[in-house]
Amino acid sequence: MHSRRHNSASGKPQLTKRQSFRQRYDDLEIRRAELSARLHLLGEAARHHPGYKRALKLLNDIYRKEKLAGRLAVLHAAAWLIDILEKLASSL
Repeated sequence: MHSRRHNSASGKPQLTKRQSFRQRYDDLEIRRAELSARLHLLGEAARHHPGYKRALKLLNDIYRKEKLAGRLAVLHAAAWLIDILEKLASSL
């Protein structure tokens, strides 16, 4: 089997280095913490919205149950929901 190779600007093939499991795990945890902080910064009106509780569930329960690859999709869903909650909160 061949290694993954990409041509650089100089025309020489180079090997791409994949991040370690630990680095990918840490990156996802940092992203989850950022999203959680955004969620907690929303006002009281947003906290009464049903989407707030769902976003919390995505960031905690569902995130923890998923394998590493699935966690990225959960974070994307939570980010989308938090974006909507932020727009709703700004219009209230």
